[in-house]
Amino acid sequence: MEFELLAGGACQARAGVLHTTRGSVPTPLFMPVGTVGSVKGVAPAELRRLGARIILGNTYHLMLRPGAELIHELGGLHRFIGWRGPMLTDSGGFQVFSLGHLRSVDDGGVSFRSHIDGSPLRLTPERAVEVQEALGSDILMAFDEPPPADSDRAAAAEATARTHHWAQRCLRAHSGTGSLFPICQGGMHPDLRRDSAAFVADLGADGNAIGGLGLGESKQITWQMLEASIERLPGNRPRYVMGIGAPEDLLNGVARGADMFDCVLPTRLGRNGAVFTHDGKLNLRNASLARRDGPIERGCDCECCAEFSLAYLHHLFHCEELLGYRLASIHNLRFLVRLMEQARAAILRGGFSAFHDEFNSRYRPPDEGVRSEQRKRWRAARARWSRAAGILPASAHPEIVDG
Repeated sequence: MEFELLAGGACQARAGVLHTTRGSVPTPLFMPVGTVGSVKGVAPAELRRLGARIILGNTYHLMLRPGAELIHELGGLHRFIGWRGPMLTDSGGFQVFSLGHLRSVDDGGVSFRSHIDGSPLRLTPERAVEVQEALGSDILMAFDEPPPADSDRAAAAEATARTHHWAQRCLRAHSGTGSLFPICQGGMHPDLRRDSAAFVADLGADGNAIGGLGLGESKQITWQMLEASIERLPGNRPRYVMGIGAPEDLLNGVARGADMFDCVLPTRLGRNGAVFTHDGKLNLRNASLARRDGPIERGCDCECCAEFSLAYLHHLFHCEELLGYRLASIHNLRFLVRLMEQARAAILRGGFSAFHDEFNSRYRPPDEGVRSEQRKRWRAARARWSRAAGILPASAHPEIVDG
């Protein structure tokens, strides 16, 4: 993989191109997440039509079901799921470390129990690379230990040091198939973030990732940690911020020099009846939409807005029809992909700051307190499911089962 930087402005926003063997991808970009080999409810052909150029798969989930070796026998993950473009695979580190008391970590790797059937498993840096190479990933992620957002300095430093050691092992194990990105960590400690980014930069990889953000910390802390990380990362390599996906967050990341983003948010919100607009999120279950004849947002070029009214979408969610979940997900994905297309065009013409200001003048993000309360309710619901199923600990993160 090669990264071609085309433009950058005083605000640090950049536009470039990722050149891979499966095609070139313009940056900045948003990548839909296909955790188990499927972007929930959206077919590969639909993803291509909405402008997605690269998607994600996950090592942890795919090694459990159906197994990396089976996928390899069937021609690799691209052929298995019918996706012809580039693909990035997460190492599984976040999922494994979200398993709470079902896992134990040592310098060699992590021993854990499957969230599906409780069977004992082991994931090491070498095994994470082996699985991703068997899947045929174009961009592989190094195995890392993401410290929780509330980790004290000592715990964050220990996890970050282990992440560095594992990144070196991953690079040694990497056969050269695809590009491997190491991940910088550091918790919520700026000096650790800068030191981690400097260490990762010295590894000389094709690209670098920034992990451990968006895990419950305030937005102010998120951007402080991102700035500390980017400060030490090389400008001639792509910078991938993992797990960030709200519209306002994507633009704030771009403004600070990030190039790549992914998140399950657009499809998760879509399944729950919430859609993005330039004025903020809209709840399709609102009774006020029952007679609304227009689209979700005028000017949106997604298939949902081109064909269907808000009244119809409201009806689908009122009746819990599966088509509603799909259409809302398609709209949300197109909204984020298109937002990155628009940001890139603004960067190339030298007008990103004005574009960003115009977006912020309209968009109403969720209140920080509301966001925190929603997160608590989500985790409480997952904890109840976990206890009822007898599989996951109550502390397990929802992404383990939801993707």
